[in-house]
Amino acid sequence: MKTTKYLFVILFALTTVISAQGIKLSDPVVKAKYATIEKNLLHGLGSDNEGLRISCAYYLGEIKSNKAVYPLMTLLRSDCCYGARIVAALSLIKIDDPQGVYMVKRSAQFNDNENVRKMSERFYLSYLWQKYIEENPEKAMELSYVKF
Repeated sequence: MKTTKYLFVILFALTTVISAQGIKLSDPVVKAKYATIEKNLLHGLGSDNEGLRISCAYYLGEIKSNKAVYPLMTLLRSDCCYGARIVAALSLIKIDDPQGVYMVKRSAQFNDNENVRKMSERFYLSYLWQKYIEENPEKAMELSYVKF
């Protein structure tokens, strides 16, 4: 119970740190806190609490944690909660690691749950669309009507 309370406090601190303006990641104090927050979020992915797993997966995607790629891939592949799988797919796309993006692509084709497949497909198509727009900015206005 104490661990859960501490983890929620850390999650709250994380949202405060990320949303605050003027924070420089080059500051050693901020780097130390970031490392602690990342470590606690990674630990939370292994929790039995479904809501905690989902929120940790979401925030790891928000902070773009490269250390979270493999645990999120495991969550996407084998979690019993389909909501956690969907959030893991979203976070892997946000992190933008090639292995994670490939896992989301494969999940869109072969996941055993239809909702996870649909959402993974949307995330992956949105990712591809964003990459195309970044490479071809002159086509952005022509494709502004495209929605996923």
